[in-house]
Amino acid sequence: QAEECAVSLWNWTVTKHAGSVINDEQRAKLRFVACRLVSLGEGSDPPEATIQRQILMSMKTGKGWIDIGKAHLADGFLEVAMSSIEKLYAKLLKGSDGEADIHVHKADVEKNIFKVLSYQAESAVAQGDFQRAVTCVQRCKDMLVKFPKETCYLSILCYNFGVETYEQKKYEQSSFWLSQSYDIGKIDMRYSVGKEMQAKVLRLLATTYFEWDCNLYLDKALKAINLANQENLHPAGFFLKVKILLKSGASDEDLNSAVSEFLHHEMSLDFCLNAAKLLLEHGRESVGFDFLKSIPERFQSSPDLEKITLLHIEFLLHNKRELLAKQKIEEIIIGHYTGKQFLPEALNKLHVILWDRAAKHYEAKSYSEALHWYNYSASFYTPGQIDQNLAKLQRNMASCYLHLKQVDKAKEAVKEAERCDPNSIFTKFSVYKIAVMEKDTEKAVGAIIEMGKLAEKSLQCEGKLTGDENTGTNLLSLAAQIALENEQQVVAIKALEYLSEHLQDCRQLFAALKCLVRLMLSKVTAENEEKSVIYVLNNLFSAAHKRLAESFTEVTFTGDMRTLEAQWFRKVAWNLAVQFSSCPEKMRDFFLLSFKLSQFCPSDKAVLIAQRTCLLMAAAVDLEVGRQRVTPSEQAERLNQALQHLQTCKEIWKVLKLTGDFAKDPTDTLLLLYEFEARSKLNDPTLHNLMESVWEEPQIEVKTLEIIASLAMESPARYPALCKKALKSALNLYRKQPAIDAVKFSKCLHSLISLSLPTGLTDLDACVLQEVWDFFEDALSVVSSTDAYPETEVLWLMTRAWNTGIFQYTVGKYKEAEQWCGLGMRFLSQLGSLKKSYE
Repeated sequence: QAEECAVSLWNWTVTKHAGSVINDEQRAKLRFVACRLVSLGEGSDPPEATIQRQILMSMKTGKGWIDIGKAHLADGFLEVAMSSIEKLYAKLLKGSDGEADIHVHKADVEKNIFKVLSYQAESAVAQGDFQRAVTCVQRCKDMLVKFPKETCYLSILCYNFGVETYEQKKYEQSSFWLSQSYDIGKIDMRYSVGKEMQAKVLRLLATTYFEWDCNLYLDKALKAINLANQENLHPAGFFLKVKILLKSGASDEDLNSAVSEFLHHEMSLDFCLNAAKLLLEHGRESVGFDFLKSIPERFQSSPDLEKITLLHIEFLLHNKRELLAKQKIEEIIIGHYTGKQFLPEALNKLHVILWDRAAKHYEAKSYSEALHWYNYSASFYTPGQIDQNLAKLQRNMASCYLHLKQVDKAKEAVKEAERCDPNSIFTKFSVYKIAVMEKDTEKAVGAIIEMGKLAEKSLQCEGKLTGDENTGTNLLSLAAQIALENEQQVVAIKALEYLSEHLQDCRQLFAALKCLVRLMLSKVTAENEEKSVIYVLNNLFSAAHKRLAESFTEVTFTGDMRTLEAQWFRKVAWNLAVQFSSCPEKMRDFFLLSFKLSQFCPSDKAVLIAQRTCLLMAAAVDLEVGRQRVTPSEQAERLNQALQHLQTCKEIWKVLKLTGDFAKDPTDTLLLLYEFEARSKLNDPTLHNLMESVWEEPQIEVKTLEIIASLAMESPARYPALCKKALKSALNLYRKQPAIDAVKFSKCLHSLISLSLPTGLTDLDACVLQEVWDFFEDALSVVSSTDAYPETEVLWLMTRAWNTGIFQYTVGKYKEAEQWCGLGMRFLSQLGSLKKSYE
């Protein structure tokens, strides 16, 4: 059953592979399974048919693994095949009827052994086991006496080994296999691979020696190539011989001898030109030019005769014989106008040679000489001809004229370029260069606008060649550079504005943005432009922020690059904010921009401090605007913005405090005061929760409490209870001072009494009056203990106490009236110079 299953699978595999249903690798795997199944059903004494089937299947499975590049999997199957062959041979000998049968069986077995050995050689070469491969091939070679028809197969097999090892640069092994291939091919001429194949083997053998070590194996390389040329004349053989001679430093005489062989055989024009080119490239001018001169006689009727002239010109130029090259070109120009015109393909190649020579002179700053070569090219165009290459030629000539300060001639050339190719961005660039040189700002800006439009159009077009999308931006970058070099800022700004909107490369974009920012900074002080300049600057910083955010997806733009750019922009934005300290709105905008940009920087101490300051300053400006005469909705918007900044600032401040000692830093106080002001004016219900933590704070300063008290009653806020509590806390702190500050104490008390005892009210609660009475008593104790209490404040206290008594009197509260008037009299006794006036 196992055997039947194996045979069925094998046949199915053959059918499906023939129908291209399965590929080579799938076939190898299926053969593998079929072989394994056959071995399972083999038994102790299998019949001949089973053994023969196993030999065939093992050989083909092994060969299949070799063919798909998995030679290591082939060895086991080939060994099974070899052992099965031996087993079959022994079985055949037992059952043979005589000598004749034995010879037949032996021949069949040896044929299979030959095949298995050749496959094993293939496997060994694929695995790099040179010695094993040599052993296998040698055994096959020994068997050719019995199987001469296999000569061709074994010769080609060795050639393939030679090719494989040559490609791996194993030149010693390659030379061995190629020599074997050639030698085997000669064993029996009836079954040889043929002279063409033998020549091919020898050419590769010569090439192997040549590349291995031409100096060491020169004789072997020459012998091989000479044999190849004797076997079969082929251009490649002659060409290789010349290469070997050149490499070995052969004399001109030897080279002439080799080259003369060409002249006795039919060779193509292209081959002859390549041979001449090879000689000239190796500096053999005498042999090369002589050979080149002999070619036209042999190919007088060829339509490609112009190729010889072009090659002659190329090598005259290569060998710095410009004068002779010019004579040749002038002859071609004369011929062009006398009926001996070059074919279009040859003429195009001539233009390439002329432009290349002109470009070399241009790079060497020999602009007059460059023009000479461009004029040669222009000679082949007819007047009025429209051609994009002619437009390019005119633009190149214009560049030369500009360098030579011949502006009028440059204008003519550009005008001609516009006629031929008006919609070329390069033509507009030429117009631009002339405008800049003539300081024609309007025309230069117009050219920039046109270039921008054409660049955008090229980006939108489909099917463009790779690199076209960069042409526009590269030209505009160059345009900006030219404008800056010529001190034409308006033009430079126009070019840079376009670049900042369209550049894809992050590094180029940030370079353009920074250049634009620098140019704009120089205009900030000009009042007539300040508004528009600030608008542009804001846009530039916003563009930088947007691109920094997008740069995370750009692999070539590293984190360090991002940090470097963000640091530059945030610092400039910071400096602008400081510069606009007299204009709060602008200051706020630039501080916020600086903060946003700093978020792309590492959160070190310096950056955290800068972020905190930016947000505090922005919040301060929003609060300041909120204090001004704005509509309620505008005020609410500003106050809410301030709260957002303060919330972010709080988070940053928490992190910052972990980096060092900030005991004397006022940030906590500012955050508290700013938040209190915003929430109190927004009538925020969470205000009291905020203040609970404040009352419990042991380190709070008197000044902070006084500011809170003031803010609590600043319109639209009105929190008298919070105000009173803050003032009471402030008074308590004043009392705790070693030496009380009478002036500050008096002001604080003044505010507290004014709040608790409003002017003009008569119907006051007894508790309120008692509380206010205590304040007056506090004041009296301080007044009586120091001479520093301001007399005007003593007078105010006396007056408020007396008037309160009078108010009580008017409502019939005589006892209270007597108490308050008496209190006023006690303050009277503390007056100095004013006492007599009031007594």
